[in-house]
This record gives sequence, C-alpha cells and structure tokens, in this order.
Amino acid sequence: MQRAEPLRVGDRVTAEALVGGVLANMAALEAILAEEAAHVRAGRLREGLAAAEPKAALAAAYMQGLEVAKANAVALKRFNPDGVETLRAAHRRFTAAVEANQSVLDSARSVSEGLIKSLADEIGRAQVPSGYGKQAPAPSPYGRGVRSGPLVLSRNL
Repeated sequence: MQRAEPLRVGDRVTAEALVGGVLANMAALEAILAEEAAHVRAGRLREGLAAAEPKAALAAAYMQGLEVAKANAVALKRFNPDGVETLRAAHRRFTAAVEANQSVLDSARSVSEGLIKSLADEIGRAQVPSGYGKQAPAPSPYGRGVRSGPLVLSRNL
C-alpha cells in the first residue's frame, strides 16, 4: 500500500483551499452533532444515532485536515493569516459544540443506566416472597439454589 504525499501549502490559493476545507468539515460535523443532541434530548435515540457513519467520516476528514493544517502552520500564517484567525475562532465554537453534545450523551447514558439498575432491583425484589419469618429468595424450580430470572431488555424503545 502506497501512502499519499502530504499536502504542502506553497501559495495563497492552496492556503485558502485548506482553511476552507477544514471550516466546511467543521461546520458539517457541528450540524450533525447539534442534530444528534436534539434527537437525544427529545428521547429519539434511534434518530439521534442514525448519523453515526457520516459523523465518523466527517470527524476523520476534520482530523486529517487539522493535521495538514498543523504541518503547514507557518505557510498558512504567511499566505492566509485571516484564514488562520477564522479557523481558530471556528475551532473554539466547535469545541463548545462538542462539549455540549458530550454532555447530552453523558446525561442520556446516566439516565439509561439508572433505569436499568432500578429495573434490576425491582426484578430482584419481586423474586423474594413476602411472608412471616426470615425473608429468603424463592427456591429455584431446578433445585440449584436461588431463583433468578433473566433481565430482558427491549431494543425497540
């Protein structure tokens, strides 16, 4: 497998094209992240996770563009200083958007973990018969100690 030659910025046109490409990838990725967060906030997890492949492709293109920009930092500053400042400001906004998206996803994860834990506790509590005397789990119908039912989850939520 042959590796492609890395892009070298040698003039203003190439510098502007590189900055424009990184900005375009960043804007598209930011839009997907905002859409994903909106779906997750509304409880539409399936729709929120539907854009995983385009998000991964845009994230890879964005990271590759950043690597090329870092490798050509001196030339970019020389040929397109305004573009570098625009890129820095856009990157700060993008970082805030990524943090907001991660916050929404972390909240959804903690809520779902809490639901599963409470469901498991409820199922475990239902297995203990109530009555007089010492509380003990119901015996297994198979004769091997304590009965424990399976925890079944629906993926169609």
